[in-house]
Amino acid sequence: MHAEKHNHQVTRMARLLGVSASGYYAWVARGVKPPGPRATRQRVIDAKVRKVHVESDDVYGAPRVTAQLDREGVKVDKKTVAASMRRQGLEGISPRMFTPVTTIAGVKPHRIPDRVQRTWDQGALDKVWISDVTYLRTGEGWLYLCLVTDAHSRRVLGWSMSTVQNSQLIESALRRACLLRQNHKPEGVVFHADYAEVFVKPR
Repeated sequence: MHAEKHNHQVTRMARLLGVSASGYYAWVARGVKPPGPRATRQRVIDAKVRKVHVESDDVYGAPRVTAQLDREGVKVDKKTVAASMRRQGLEGISPRMFTPVTTIAGVKPHRIPDRVQRTWDQGALDKVWISDVTYLRTGEGWLYLCLVTDAHSRRVLGWSMSTVQNSQLIESALRRACLLRQNHKPEGVVFHADYAEVFVKPR
C-alpha cells in the first residue's frame, strides 16, 4: 500500500486488501520504514519460488523451480532461486536421496535355463513374453513398474505397480497378461525375465 499510495487511493487499497485505512495511517505515524525495492523484490521471488515448490509436492529443487519460473515468464537465475529456497527452508528431492531396492533380501536365486537363448522374437505371437521392472519417481514417492510384453509384437500385455519389489509385483503383471489373452489360451509360452531367478522357483 505504501509503495502505491501515490497511484491509488489508500481507502480503496485498504478495502481491496481487507485491512483498515486507519491501521495503515497508524503504521505510518509510528515511523516504520517500509521495505525497499530490493526487499520487496525478494519477497515477491520468495512467494513465487514457494508456490512452484509446493505445486511440485515439495519435489522440485532449485534447477527445476528455475526452469518452471522461466516457463511462467519469471526471469531469475538458479543461484537466486537456491538462496530463496534456503531462506525459506525448502528442499527438493534428489534421485540420489533414494536408492531403489533392486533385489529381494533373503531370497536365494535359482538357476533357470534360458529356453530361447536370448532370441526373443520367435516369429509369432505368444511364443515368448518378456518382462522388466523399472522404478518411477512420483509426487507421492517411488513406485516399481513391471511390464509384460509380447516379444514378437512388442505389445504390452500386462503391467503392475507397487511401492515394493517382490514376487507379487511380477505375478500381478503376469495375471493381467493372461487375462488379456484368455480368449486365445496360448500354450507353451516362455516367460523370460532377467530377474526371474530371484522371484521364480523352477518346477
